[in-house]
Amino acid sequence: MDRGTVGSASRGRLHVAIRHHGASAVVTAAGELDHHTADLLRDALEGCVAEGRARLVVDCGPLEFMDSTGLNVLLGARLKAEAAGGGVHLVAMQPVVARVFEITGAEAVFTVHDSLDAALAGEG
Repeated sequence: MDRGTVGSASRGRLHVAIRHHGASAVVTAAGELDHHTADLLRDALEGCVAEGRARLVVDCGPLEFMDSTGLNVLLGARLKAEAAGGGVHLVAMQPVVARVFEITGAEAVFTVHDSLDAALAGEG
């Protein structure tokens, strides 16, 4: 059951919104994820896991840029989510963002979906 947006925050060039869908936390990141904005996403993802939502669906569709700091945030969230019995699912990556995962090989450790509907259909 979708309860709408339960939280959102903005820091300069990044806006993060969180909503709940069943057992998942859907975290939408919009803008630029880099050294200056990474804590905003990190806090949101860690907060979801801390409140018992270890299945994190990160909607990357509106994400225009991501550097290695952003990748490290997602890798750290993956470890915490998996330790809590969940995981991180990435959705709708733009080519500029997907390229960071391709170059580093990090795409192999995440479940990647083309659409939010596809990610939420696999909710267990």
